[in-house]
Amino acid sequence: MEFAEVREGLASILVPKAERIYDAPVFYNPVMALNRDISVLAVKLIQPGKVLDALSATGIRGIRYALESPAEEVWLNDISEEAYSLIKRNLRLNFEGELYEEGDRTYLWGEKLLVANKGDANRLMAENFRYFDFLDLDPFGSPVEFLDTALRSVKRRGVLAVTATDTGVLCGAYRNACLRKYLAEPIRGELCHEAGLRILVGTVVRYAAKYDLGVDVLLAYYRDHYFRAFLRLRSGARKADRSLSKLGHLWQDENGRFEYSEGFLPERPKAHGPLWLGPLKDGDFVEGLVEAAREHPLAHKKTFPFLELLNEELDVPFHYDTHALARRNGLQARKLTDLIEILRERGYNATRTHFSPKAIKTDAPFEEVLDALKKLQ
Repeated sequence: MEFAEVREGLASILVPKAERIYDAPVFYNPVMALNRDISVLAVKLIQPGKVLDALSATGIRGIRYALESPAEEVWLNDISEEAYSLIKRNLRLNFEGELYEEGDRTYLWGEKLLVANKGDANRLMAENFRYFDFLDLDPFGSPVEFLDTALRSVKRRGVLAVTATDTGVLCGAYRNACLRKYLAEPIRGELCHEAGLRILVGTVVRYAAKYDLGVDVLLAYYRDHYFRAFLRLRSGARKADRSLSKLGHLWQDENGRFEYSEGFLPERPKAHGPLWLGPLKDGDFVEGLVEAAREHPLAHKKTFPFLELLNEELDVPFHYDTHALARRNGLQARKLTDLIEILRERGYNATRTHFSPKAIKTDAPFEEVLDALKKLQ
């Protein structure tokens, strides 16, 4: 197997050479560098003591946590023998210290404790009950099969970071798969990405509630081909009930008007959900990410602008895609800035949204948004 050395953040790692990234025996996706940047910045802010990267592949994420955050103990796990061997090589490439191997586990003692483990992620998490302060699930596809053990392995006031790359499922292209995996009705069309993200968060909320755990969303976003959420757990049945109360359903008509209501069961037919209707970000946390990104010299060039957009985005459920809204109502799409200006002049809040470069978030009712678009014709 031939390798290339890749630099990302403060880490240098070996990755297998392949014509396509999906053909490599150990997976490394350079597109996810922005995802890993935000994750590293999040861990710097959260300052967990013990961190698990449950599905490590090359080890890049866990290695960056160890190099670029104050975490004192970082575990890297993969079930693949090839991945495990590569993780060990990459650890030695980035760290000095005493190496000790015991079965399918390798310990590296230096300034921090680094643990490489070869095994099933669910088994590892089950064996480490309430051990980790920060647990990262970044699977290929859906994280659902790992949620139960992850929620038992992370501490009751810890943080669970979850990625889902099965966007086709969560966005309604594979409705039956969404029903099976997430027990939720997805939506197609311009709201699918935000609804998909909210279905993901809502699923974690439902799983967590079984263990009397509530969920606070530090940040949840959509980017490229994936959804990502950083979720702080809150211990107690009342916290779990409070989180469950923020689940609800979405409706949209042919003109683009959407409505949503809280409640575990839908109020009327043709509902999409259940999904999370609470905040998608903690303002202080995201501002902290922006400041940390500003000071990080090796972050991806798109990381800081993306975090700025998230920070400035109005945090209300769902958005209006101006092109879809115009098409549905026989109008022409116009500049977002002009539409935002009209709504603000009328006393409403309105911003761009990361869900689409053609969409806005606003607290204005549908009639006002449509009227503002008509004014620009």
